[in-house]
Formats: sequence, C-alpha cells, structure tokens
Amino acid sequence: MPRQTELPFVLDRLADGETSRTIALGDRIVPYTLRRARRRTLGLTIDHRGLRVAVPQRTSLAEIENLVRQHADWVAKKLDEWRERWRPAPWRLADGERLPYLGGWLEIRVAVGDNRIVWAGDGTLTLLPRSAANAESLLGKALRRQAMDVFSQRLARQAARFGIAAPRLTLSSARTRWGSCSLKSGIRLNWRLIHCEPDLIDYVIVHELAHLTEMNHGARFWAIVGQYFPDYRKARDALKKRSGTLPVLA
Repeated sequence: MPRQTELPFVLDRLADGETSRTIALGDRIVPYTLRRARRRTLGLTIDHRGLRVAVPQRTSLAEIENLVRQHADWVAKKLDEWRERWRPAPWRLADGERLPYLGGWLEIRVAVGDNRIVWAGDGTLTLLPRSAANAESLLGKALRRQAMDVFSQRLARQAARFGIAAPRLTLSSARTRWGSCSLKSGIRLNWRLIHCEPDLIDYVIVHELAHLTEMNHGARFWAIVGQYFPDYRKARDALKKRSGTLPVLA
C-alpha cells in the first residue's frame, strides 16, 4: 500500500523564506512549511496551519527530515489533536439548503414520502423519506450512489489513457485521505470528492493510478502524474484549499 496524503489544515500564504514540502512518516504523507531564518536551532511547531519547521539558513534537507522523523509520534499526535479541534461544524439538513456539488451547487428539497430519491436536471435533489428521522441517511445514500457513478465513469476514462483496464473501485469515508490504492484490491476514493470540481476528482484518480506503477511519492511517481495531469501542482493546491471548506454531514 502506498503512503497516504493527509488532508491539510487551514492554508495561509507563504511568507518570504518559507517553502511548502511533504515528508513520509510511517503510512502518512505529512505536508509542512519549512522556514529558513537567522537562528541557531531547529524547531517544530504545530497549529491550525499544520506542521511548521524552522531551521538555520544552511541546514541540510537530510538534517531537517531526520529531526521530523525523530519526533514522528509527537507530530502525528498533535496533528490529530488539531484536526479534531478545527473540524468544521456538521452541515445541517433542511429543506432548501444547498451543498457544493461537482464545482456547483446542489439544492436539497425534503418532503415526507415513500423513501425515494429524485434527481432533477436543474441541480435539485429531492429526498422523500418516510419520516424526518431518516432524511439524513437517505441523503448520504444518494450522495454515495452518485459518487460511485461519477467516479466510475471518470476512472474508466483515466484508466484508458493509462492503457489499462479500470481497477476495482470502492468508496471511502476516511477523514484524512482522499484516496488509496492496492494492486490487489484496486482503488478507493473518498466519496466526499463529489463536493469538488471534476478536475480535482480527476487529479486524485490519476494520482492513485500512478501508484499502480510507483508505490511511493518519489520523482518517478510525480513524473507519471505530470504526464497524465500536467497541472497537478495547481490541482493539488486547490484540493488543499477546498478540503477545509467541504461540508461535514451530521
């Protein structure tokens, strides 16, 4: 299994002397901000922006990564604590509310009915639960079913570009991962990607398909991603920004 990329925290614009990097800590790929400054010591801090590493100007990358890995357990613990603290409030289902959907908006209509789901071509999803108590579960079922349909079509299209048959697709509800893949079990995609723009979904799919060849995040892996998705850096940054704004269904 390849290492998995963390969903990021709130992103601030990088200041002078700062660069954005990632590091593998066990099965996690952790983004961090590296700041080189006039200082004598190396320091790690974690806040709502994620992991930040401050080092003297001439510190080598090997020294920096060694420091982070020495404190891997602490980093993982603090990131998890901040993630829980900054988790968005759950989105509340009500008639007329809207959800982000494939780069646009989906209006949710709710009325008591016979437990049906009705998709309209005007960007409206009508839920007809037998009672208000099961409206949310009906919404989750509708979104996951739509995610499977949309993702399957896009996976088949991207797999054809790779010259391979589409791997088996399953959905994930992971809180901190957009996707994962395995040569044996296929590709898993987070169903919440249905809230994102189609090109961001394609980026995650290409990312996972590339792992079928390179089960790491090395230079050869990113070369494959770039071959099939040249603007992957732009998409990766956009996905980081979008992740903090997606609704959390109660």
